[in-house]
Amino acid sequence: MNLPNKLTMGRIIAVPFFIALYMTGYFWPALVIFILASLTDLLDGKIARKYNLVTNFGKIMDPLADKILVYSAFCLMVGDGLIPAWVLIIILAREFLIAGMRTVAASEGIVIAADMSGKIKTVLQMIAVPLLILYRAIQSIDASAYITYVQYAALGFLYASLIMTIYSGFEYIIKNKEVFRQ
Repeated sequence: MNLPNKLTMGRIIAVPFFIALYMTGYFWPALVIFILASLTDLLDGKIARKYNLVTNFGKIMDPLADKILVYSAFCLMVGDGLIPAWVLIIILAREFLIAGMRTVAASEGIVIAADMSGKIKTVLQMIAVPLLILYRAIQSIDASAYITYVQYAALGFLYASLIMTIYSGFEYIIKNKEVFRQ
């Protein structure tokens, strides 16, 4: 297994630790783990492209690792009352729709590559989540002087990611409508 794939697997392995820390109220360590895991996403892609280490495993597991990390966090935050459930439902519905389209396309030998809008969506989500965790961490220590600013920034990125989620979903459907004709 090459280094980029090890980094991807490390991101997946970090998820249970992130979940355990968040659920037990250790928000600061959970925040550190989430940020470090998110940074592996940037690092594994750069290394894979620079050293020509792109593999089929990485093409499949890298975006899956991102989804496991980010959507685990969103699930915890819905349970915490930090984000509304309908936001997560829209995000997951888009993911299931695109995954279904990719599966049908793959069965016909068609590859649906990630578009820039999908990548922007992921980046916005990976910014929103640490801001939301930071908001939760500040709540836990009652540092109210900063809480409003962090809350607005977190919600701003969350809703920006939701808009990009919807936009990129429609973009995938429109660009790949032939999949529905199979």
